[in-house]
Amino acid sequence: MKRNQEMTTNATGAGPLAHIKVLDLTIARAGPTCVRVLADYGAQVIQVVRPEQSGLEGGLPGFDRENLHRNKRSIAINLQTDAGRDVFYRLARDADVVVENFRADVKHRLKVDYETLKAINRRIVYGSNSGFGQDGPYRSRPGVDQIAQGLGGLMSITGPPGGGPWRVGIPISDLCAGLYLAHGIMAALIERERSGEGQWVQTSLLEAMIAMLDFQATRWLIGGAVPPQAGNDHPTSFPMGVFPAKDGMVNIAAAGDRMFLDFLRVIGAEDLAQDERFRTRQARASHRPELRALVEERTRTWACEALIEALNAVGVPCGPILTIDQVFENPQVQHLALAQTVESERYGTLKIIRSPVRLSRTSTSLRRVAPAPGADTDVVLKDYGYTPEEISALKASSVVGIDPIAVDNGKRRSK
Repeated sequence: MKRNQEMTTNATGAGPLAHIKVLDLTIARAGPTCVRVLADYGAQVIQVVRPEQSGLEGGLPGFDRENLHRNKRSIAINLQTDAGRDVFYRLARDADVVVENFRADVKHRLKVDYETLKAINRRIVYGSNSGFGQDGPYRSRPGVDQIAQGLGGLMSITGPPGGGPWRVGIPISDLCAGLYLAHGIMAALIERERSGEGQWVQTSLLEAMIAMLDFQATRWLIGGAVPPQAGNDHPTSFPMGVFPAKDGMVNIAAAGDRMFLDFLRVIGAEDLAQDERFRTRQARASHRPELRALVEERTRTWACEALIEALNAVGVPCGPILTIDQVFENPQVQHLALAQTVESERYGTLKIIRSPVRLSRTSTSLRRVAPAPGADTDVVLKDYGYTPEEISALKASSVVGIDPIAVDNGKRRSK
């Protein structure tokens, strides 16, 4: 146990991507989710924001920003000016990765598109996340998570039968698009070791959303079946869903034939195994309402914790349904140390979810809290060879951000 906890919470040492330099042009959630993966793996990330964002939250609640933009530095550059683009190009010459999630045409207007940067640095790996893809009839449409959930089919299979479309409770297309893009970027970095050249890596909220349909999409593409809403039940197997107990609700997954028999023995309903309506998986799915009514009579006689322990003891998956506060009180979650403590100059001591991936030899822990947008402008420019006089001139002409503005009780004041 001790060894596992040390691997989980180790906050020292270089990460596996410590040699990789990333320029982060992303906003909102999908793009930053991608960059967060790279940053948590140790990449040297420089966030690039507009000068007018300097010292502001960039549209995110403060605590959310601490989580989403951790492990990076931030510089403010006006990419709408030639001088600002020259600053960015100097950074790009030394970069390994650029990540953006503008609408498809914005990067070209700003002249920070892949072809432009490839001419500067042929090794650049350029990651693009968009709502619907870089081309096609929807390329110019604004895309956000809820639109992708609807267009991608997820809302049609979520929620109770006949309940109408239901949104999933997390921004799932944002998060999945970010994760897919991070994986694609890392694959391109590995390929670059052989070819010596970078490439353009693309995904979108729509592509990620449809990819996540997985089983339900396969039911249509191969089986020709349009999956309906199934509520809390598994779409094809039963009993696998939410069931009532004396003091609450539990999740039970007893879909396989052996598990079904073990489940019935635990709840004292072995006789149901001989009922022709329930003898096979297909039969149980076809007679779901009858089986549910009979099973619920028995589960209602159990306390949640007792039922969870009894079913897990015979190998039948069963677990509680927790609120978010209860999740972080759960002993397994606490053992895994998923909430890592960090110190923020602005907010004091904070707990932030660590990377869910642990490596035995290299760190994936939080190294620093999110910077204020543009907070590292001077330091980054100095690292890239700009003199104090040049930095002052760039600031005076609004090419790069002024000193960050501290926000105190909702009021802006100069540092």
